[in-house]
Amino acid sequence: MSDKPAELLTPDAAGIARAAALLHAGQPVALPTETVYGLAARADDAAAVAAIYRAKGRPDFNPLIVHVPDVAAARTLALFDNRAEALAAAFWPGPLTLVLPLRPGAAIMAAVTAGLPTIALRCPAHPLMRRVLAAAGLPLAAPSANRSGGVSPTTPAHVAASLGGRIAAILDGGPCESGVESTIVALRAGGSWQLLRHGPVTQAALAAVLGGEPAPLADARIEAPGQLASHYSPGKPVRLNAMMAEADEYWIGFGPVAGHASLSADGDLAEAAAGLYAALHRAAAAPQPRVAVAPVPDGGIGAAINDRLRRAAAG
Repeated sequence: MSDKPAELLTPDAAGIARAAALLHAGQPVALPTETVYGLAARADDAAAVAAIYRAKGRPDFNPLIVHVPDVAAARTLALFDNRAEALAAAFWPGPLTLVLPLRPGAAIMAAVTAGLPTIALRCPAHPLMRRVLAAAGLPLAAPSANRSGGVSPTTPAHVAASLGGRIAAILDGGPCESGVESTIVALRAGGSWQLLRHGPVTQAALAAVLGGEPAPLADARIEAPGQLASHYSPGKPVRLNAMMAEADEYWIGFGPVAGHASLSADGDLAEAAAGLYAALHRAAAAPQPRVAVAPVPDGGIGAAINDRLRRAAAG
């Protein structure tokens, strides 16, 4: 963190080049979209994702939307069927997010997808965001550019007031066009679809492409924090606050407790949050039949980490 105000980048070639350079270096940058300002960072780097969480104050543990420049880039990250192709043709670039099966081997951090087998993708329409995506050549994870729990920002001033001393730069794109977050639609197996979040693309517009009505949200896996508990479990018994491990336990460390692998050897809670799902995946694949997790402080981001660990242990 720094008390230094965020650098306000001009909406020209110099500002775009500066934003792309910061993103390549793993620093989050607030970027305008047609919906709200997003706090963007490269989605293929754990430290960059941790920097998002650090700036926002805590992770939401919702999947982050990944922004791509075009359908071709999206196909490298997700499995597209005919329905996805039709939606992309109708609404991209634009304020529609597609939740699709994650392509095996996609270079996306587990914290970005919240450990789910799906990925949320959007091809934004804002010209500055599109130019940054082209200049950076990276998929960009971008939740709203505000402190967690705050009102979503639609101007550079909103971003500066919320995150000004916590991020490197804000690309000034003026007021956002839509001012509400993108519509999110999930395409399910068997031909069904679910409207996970209302937004600028209406249900009627989606139905005109997909046909029928959206399925009920009772079985939706990613609609809100706290509804993903079954996905946190590594499929093994989990013991928390473990200062030592038993012989049959895979040990996840933190800080001075090394373990078989560590959430953060430096005791950095943001790094731990970004790496939590990846650590649980490693524990699931380990030969040990049980999992032990070192104590993680409960303050700040730690409260969210421990909430998810408790759910993993309950599962």
